[in-house]
Amino acid sequence: MLAVAISLVYPNSFKWVLSEYNGINILNLLLGIILFTMGTTLKVDDFVNVFKNPKEIAVGISAQYIIMPLIAFALASSFSLDTALTVGLILVGTVPGGTASDVITFLAKGDVALSVSLTAVSTVISPILTPLITLLLIGNQIHFNPVDMFISIVQIVIVPIILGLILNYKFPDFCDKLKIYLPTISSIVICLIVAGVIGANKQAILTSSTIIFIVISLQYLIAMLLGFGIGYFAGMDRKQRITVAIELAFQNSGLSTSLAKTHFPNLSQATVPGALYSVLQNFAGSILAYVFRKYQS
Repeated sequence: MLAVAISLVYPNSFKWVLSEYNGINILNLLLGIILFTMGTTLKVDDFVNVFKNPKEIAVGISAQYIIMPLIAFALASSFSLDTALTVGLILVGTVPGGTASDVITFLAKGDVALSVSLTAVSTVISPILTPLITLLLIGNQIHFNPVDMFISIVQIVIVPIILGLILNYKFPDFCDKLKIYLPTISSIVICLIVAGVIGANKQAILTSSTIIFIVISLQYLIAMLLGFGIGYFAGMDRKQRITVAIELAFQNSGLSTSLAKTHFPNLSQATVPGALYSVLQNFAGSILAYVFRKYQS
């Protein structure tokens, strides 16, 4: 919230976030840092859990890449959003789950092991599914190259995660000591990304903030409710239902922002839904985690 306030009052303060330095895209670099920190917390067991809980993983991943994109598409159509905001909203729906979901699941007393596995699996398969689903939903309206998007996601997401995994494998004790600092590092970086995007789109946000806020709020709430419903009908226990709901609602909004800027450069407002969604999901998620924890049965 502080980052948002500063970026609205001093919009040029974070202009550097969306710039390049010696040919390096700063936004993608910041996002890579977040995914690298995620990689240092992952272990082989997180992927082995896929085979231990095949039904829960299958339900969670299916919801992630079917329900969330459809929610985004339905809302964009219902509210007749312009092209840029439609692209941004669709990307929020088609990217993998966000790393913050693991922290919120822990605070909400959900199934943390399941959350970590869902985030890891959805992230690893995102280079294929995110471009493909985005193409299916908006490919007939807006031209973009899904192969280029696949390459971008591999560079921004997969490579940093693999480097983090290698570091954790080679130096587990060192990575264990790092864990206490990683959430703070990730939070600071995502705040910089949000501030950069909001500062660059200050006027557009102020003139159409109501409709954008309503849409992303509905996207978040519908995802949370459907997550609970899907978990219930799949026969999951309360902890698992909480986990699926959080995992579905929490998106890697930083990645959606990066993809919007990289692959839709002529649609500057396409970065706005991802930035605002990041603010909303972390703010609302913290409150919901408290509610889940306080009123657990």
